[in-house]
Amino acid sequence: MAPALLLGPSLGTSSALWDRVAPELAASYRVVRWDLPGHGGSAAGLIGPGATVADLAALVLELADTLGLERFAYAGVSLGGAVGLHLAVHHPERLTSLAVICSSAHFGGERAWRERAALVRREGLADLAASAGSRWFAGDFTVPELVRDHREADPEAYAACCDALAAFDLTGRLSGIRTPTLLIAGRQDPATPPAHLREIADAVPGAALIEIPGASHLAPAQCPGAVLTALRTQLDGPARQGMRVRREVLGDAHVDRAQARQTPFTARFQDFISRYAWGEIWTDPTLTRRERSMITMTALVAHGHHDELAMHVRAARRNGLTPEEIGAVLLQSAVYCGVPAANSAFAVAQRVLAEEPDAGGPGEADGPGEADGPGEADGPGTG
Repeated sequence: MAPALLLGPSLGTSSALWDRVAPELAASYRVVRWDLPGHGGSAAGLIGPGATVADLAALVLELADTLGLERFAYAGVSLGGAVGLHLAVHHPERLTSLAVICSSAHFGGERAWRERAALVRREGLADLAASAGSRWFAGDFTVPELVRDHREADPEAYAACCDALAAFDLTGRLSGIRTPTLLIAGRQDPATPPAHLREIADAVPGAALIEIPGASHLAPAQCPGAVLTALRTQLDGPARQGMRVRREVLGDAHVDRAQARQTPFTARFQDFISRYAWGEIWTDPTLTRRERSMITMTALVAHGHHDELAMHVRAARRNGLTPEEIGAVLLQSAVYCGVPAANSAFAVAQRVLAEEPDAGGPGEADGPGEADGPGEADGPGTG
């Protein structure tokens, strides 16, 4: 399954805020967009007066749990970005990466938000919706669907979200964030100016900051290309790390051949393998690479994947296993996978070990699975 990415909205908008970004990200990620209570398709009764960002974050975690998402990348705009900061401070074990877009660690103080909440409870959202375009977008740009979402939001739920913004201030907790963090500012954003994002970037260790010219508060709607590029750069960290590990384990020559054979049809699969198998599983320090090689060879013996077994016998040598240790793994496999399976595996391993001292020798390209299968190009367990 593709890694998960949750996308959070700004106050007054809906998941439609991500309409020009989410489909592109969905090529590599399991993208989940969520709505604030009383916005879009979300029930208004999920929060009430005196709500906090912690309450909203709890709803996001409940959603993730329902979907079976133990860990996920997160990107959020404005109030959605505040939810992401809260998660990074209080639930860092759930996040793989964080992007905070046109947001803040404090939103300028409590009084204005308390006043807005009182106004909305008293008069509704019509006047605020009428001025949404000027607050959200730069120049003459607008997105009528988002303005309509603002107008049709539930006033009580909207006011409760204002209560959450009024009480929000993580300024003193930012230095404790260890999740890889990207800040994206709209250079023409009057609601959360670039200085607010710079404040976060200066405090969060290792954070990166990007300012988008021509963007106001709803940057994913007004400048989707720039936001998409920034997010891809942030999210591709595991893929880059996975490619490095893949080369270390399988060898440059093998990986170069696999890359040369990549087609549009196999590209998404290979990105998935590099990002998930190599970038997350093989980089997990719980097991050593020697141990992972032993497990992988056993699994390949059990399933009769002989061409990929050959590749992983070579990988096992790179990971420090001796021929005697490889033989011991195959002998152990004979007990639990069957003698015929081990017999074939010994024949494969003997051929590969005879190629030494060139661990990446000519046999690497001989197998049909290695020459033709997309799995062999990237997968530690599937090649």
